[in-house]
Amino acid sequence: MMDFWIKAAQLLLSLAILVTIHEFGHYLAARAFKIRVEKFYLFFDPWFSLLKKKIGDTEWGIGWLPLGGYVKIAGMVDESMDKDQMALPPKDDEFRSKPAWQRLIVMVAGVVVNIIAGFLIYILVVSAWGTDSLTNDSLKYGIAVNKNFNELNLGIEDGDLITAVDGETVENAQLVNLQVFLRGYRELEVLKPSGEKKIIILDKDINDWMWENDAVMAFTARMPTIVDSVMQNRDAFKKGLSKGDSIVSINGVATPFFHDLQAQLAKQEGDSTLATVGLYRNGEYKELDVYTDANKTIGFQPNRPEWLEATHTDYTFGESITKGMEKAGWTMHDYLAQLPLILTAKGAQSVGGFGAIGSLFPPAWDWQVFWANTAFISLVLAIMNILPIPALDGGHIMFLLYEMITGKEAPQKVLEYAQLIGFVVLMTLFLYANGNDVYRAFFQ
Repeated sequence: MMDFWIKAAQLLLSLAILVTIHEFGHYLAARAFKIRVEKFYLFFDPWFSLLKKKIGDTEWGIGWLPLGGYVKIAGMVDESMDKDQMALPPKDDEFRSKPAWQRLIVMVAGVVVNIIAGFLIYILVVSAWGTDSLTNDSLKYGIAVNKNFNELNLGIEDGDLITAVDGETVENAQLVNLQVFLRGYRELEVLKPSGEKKIIILDKDINDWMWENDAVMAFTARMPTIVDSVMQNRDAFKKGLSKGDSIVSINGVATPFFHDLQAQLAKQEGDSTLATVGLYRNGEYKELDVYTDANKTIGFQPNRPEWLEATHTDYTFGESITKGMEKAGWTMHDYLAQLPLILTAKGAQSVGGFGAIGSLFPPAWDWQVFWANTAFISLVLAIMNILPIPALDGGHIMFLLYEMITGKEAPQKVLEYAQLIGFVVLMTLFLYANGNDVYRAFFQ
């Protein structure tokens, strides 16, 4: 239970920081153009607020509903749906009285601040903690090829090493899957155990195939199966599977490496079937009959071998700027590349809410992970907010661009209805995403 609260605290702090700076971006831009800001709230305050204080024209406060935050800008159709104010003649210090280009800057400012924050935090994370990369020298047994990917018979096999992608030397083997799946890299230089080198050219649409055939993680480190921890609610725990056990076979079939074990378990028929697990414990061979689950797993985490060590690199602050900006840029690219997948049936099932975001954080407080995740979430918030959905910044920007192009403002009623529809759409997505979290937590 303590693990849950530590993760929740990290998520809440991260969102509080990012929501505040996002709304502060809107606030600063509005004040720069002498637009009155009536409210600035961290979290929402339906019916009542936890804290509030009026300073000048602005009420500053903290709401009780931690689903975001807002600034209420005078003379603007927003989530407050303040129709009474909009029915009055416009005042000089209201949003609607300002030129379209000024209103556009006000609406873009929140997203811009989130992007700047994401880049800056990544730079500081690299400067403070450096980076870790998995070089090919650490892959003692080479790579393991996803069983579905292997069916393509492209010439990449278990035990190989991928030494270059599109002519770039592989410095971090953990990035190869991203480079193929999301970044469009299509030429792989493969080193065979015999010393032979081969060039493999992948199909231009290989990423779509990888998604549909559960081969996104096409290449992983090939390693023996040593048990690190066993899930206490699983049959394997009840049967005595223990930390340090070396699993070598399933149903009498040798599984020298972890991916061999996964492939053999995948052949089990039915949602819950008995598998004979052969293992060595303190040099003695044993067999355990263990039930699998619907996902064809027996409920343990493998141990990461000592030889599979990441190479750590520290950077000067100047070097951190380049490295941090590169990290932030690729993070935005990769997230944008994944967005279309949400529109697929498989992608819709993988959408998550607060539970999925919270799972990014470790059960023990780790400032490096906290700030790296905060940078990632900041960039994600920027991308999501710029989407042309009414009720989001992108929706307001869409109507402002229409006004700037046509020279005519969108009718007030259209803005009000669009805001209402956008709110309904967002709440539906919110309930669906968090419903997926609940389903995965209790029914999978």
